[in-house]
Amino acid sequence: MKNIDTNFYKVQSNERRDRIHCIFSNIAWRYDLINDLISFGLHRLWKWRLIKKANIYSGKIFLDLAGGTGDVASKIIGSYSQVVVCDSSLKMMKYGQQRPNTDHISWLAGEGEAIPLADDSVDTLTISFGIRNMTNLEIAISEMYRVLKSGGHFFCLEFSKPHWLIRNPYNFFSIFIIPRFGNWITKTPGAYTYLIDSIRCFPNQDVMVKLFRQAGFNDVQYYNLSLGIVCIHTGTKIL
Repeated sequence: MKNIDTNFYKVQSNERRDRIHCIFSNIAWRYDLINDLISFGLHRLWKWRLIKKANIYSGKIFLDLAGGTGDVASKIIGSYSQVVVCDSSLKMMKYGQQRPNTDHISWLAGEGEAIPLADDSVDTLTISFGIRNMTNLEIAISEMYRVLKSGGHFFCLEFSKPHWLIRNPYNFFSIFIIPRFGNWITKTPGAYTYLIDSIRCFPNQDVMVKLFRQAGFNDVQYYNLSLGIVCIHTGTKIL
């Protein structure tokens, strides 16, 4: 983890956890709208690709970790007995319960570092744009491994390292435009400055592959989207 040993990740876990909870509570009412605006709607395409991969599978329990307002869970069509959104922000889930097509969703308060589910209880797990907000990546990934059944699959959608062709304009847009715009729309100074910092300090595609493999996952792969601005990591738990 030396390559992400920055001041950003040196913030004490409790302090960072409280900061994240405060941010998402404050921006919950405009979170989906802001995602549309700052990504020019691309986040819907990225999540659609994630959902398309996850919908191949079925089973008893589907878990959308850090699922927020349920925009991914609401589109899962596999033959699952239960679709669960687990998130640490009660306000995000409260707004999610107001969206259409969520009657089939169970809402569970919990953090990625201590998922309140039993060992070997989940058939399919997704997490979209949430893993970088965990206070401890290794613990969060080990928790994902713990709750998945043998043969279960995970799908992780997250910002990553873009191709060099677009890296400079992308960095300019993300550093100077997105924070100002997001903070202005949500009336929450500093919220989107933090979120962009979390993207810049997050491990790249290859480092994440190593972390997933170290946790015990097999067949770990990644798929770049939009020239690597985001990528989907996938893997399987095989005992």
